[in-house]
Amino acid sequence: MSINELVSLIGILAALGLLMYLIMRGINIFVIAFISSAIVAITGGIPIYDAMKTDFVGGFVGFFQANYLIFLTGVLMGKMMEVTNGAKAIAKLIVKALGKEKALISIPLSCAILAYGGVSVFVCSFAVFPIALEVFREADLPRRFIPAALTFGCSTFAMVAPGAPQIHNAIPSSALGVTYMAGTSVGFISCGFMFLLGSVLLFRLVKKAQTDGEHFIAKDVDTFHEEAKLPNPFIALIPLLITIVLINAPLKDGKPLVQLETGVFIGAVLVWLLLNKYQQNKELLFHVGEGCKTAIVSISNTCAVVAFGSVVKSALAFQVVIDAMIDIPGPDLVGVAVGTTVIAGVCGSASGALGIAAPLLGPIYIAKGVAAEAISRTMSISSAALDSLPHNGYIVTVTNGLCNETHKDAYRPIFWVTVFTPLVGSVVCVILFTLFPTWP
Repeated sequence: MSINELVSLIGILAALGLLMYLIMRGINIFVIAFISSAIVAITGGIPIYDAMKTDFVGGFVGFFQANYLIFLTGVLMGKMMEVTNGAKAIAKLIVKALGKEKALISIPLSCAILAYGGVSVFVCSFAVFPIALEVFREADLPRRFIPAALTFGCSTFAMVAPGAPQIHNAIPSSALGVTYMAGTSVGFISCGFMFLLGSVLLFRLVKKAQTDGEHFIAKDVDTFHEEAKLPNPFIALIPLLITIVLINAPLKDGKPLVQLETGVFIGAVLVWLLLNKYQQNKELLFHVGEGCKTAIVSISNTCAVVAFGSVVKSALAFQVVIDAMIDIPGPDLVGVAVGTTVIAGVCGSASGALGIAAPLLGPIYIAKGVAAEAISRTMSISSAALDSLPHNGYIVTVTNGLCNETHKDAYRPIFWVTVFTPLVGSVVCVILFTLFPTWP
């Protein structure tokens, strides 16, 4: 490694550290992305103007163009599930079915079902949080574990599972030319393992806290009230099931019969048609408008970290880092997993990492003879690990904004279920693909 490349590497690490620190301090993500990108450009041999005009803005706009409709339809689906109380009905069904003894795991399961059905992870968390508050109070579980329960169900095993109508399947699918069900057997086994491991860890962490004398303590902002009349949860599940079936229908000429955005949009329309009578404000255009605004804010935050990643990609040290990952000893998929999750850590975003890693690393490993299906599933699963570091926008929003908890109190359990658990799941994924490369 040359001196210039070493300086570039130090600049990337310093920019990433600053990114995490400033986000933890609540600084606007767009300001942070510009500052961090400037550091990478100065140390990485990129003219500042070119870094901002070409790399930063190019990465921002490119990700927006490629993925806005996916964000928009996911938010619209979630908005319809929210205003019709469909999401709450499904969550209530799961809580009731599992009972008080398993109340803790009912929250991640509720989020997971919604996420696997195509609902935006942000919307899942906001829809299930009021129920989580009630469940934790009744079961006397420490309140600071609510963020971990929500994020575990939304941003790990469910969003990266085969067939899920989420962007984490859409990006590698599009880049590598495979279906959303790519790596079906290994994918479901790995995601099932993540669910079991994360559940065990969550139960143990809560049990230890209770043994140490912790109880549920409500905050001043908490409100508890009886829910309005909820729809039949089984009817509420119908749009989610139809969405999953539509986007995973048999292929024709190598292309899906229904694109992801179309399938999720159809699901949102079905929610409105089936559950409309259960919500009070029936101003459809108002809800659609709110969904459009939410989608723009959500994707713009992700675009900012993708733009930072695009500047990093042009720095002198980036190719050195990529070469080091490709040359990692062992199965080729180890490099795929490590490369994807490291980029996710840099970006603070799973979808942002996939937007960079899939077109960059995918062709390299396909040329080495690795099956595209295995690459796609490995990338999806491994993207869900280091993306959940403290600076991740979703983690910050749920922990601080929604749950009114601090990182000091709530992040440790979040780390174990959203970083450590997917890391182990990625290892399981790589091992299974290596041992059983012919599994469907």
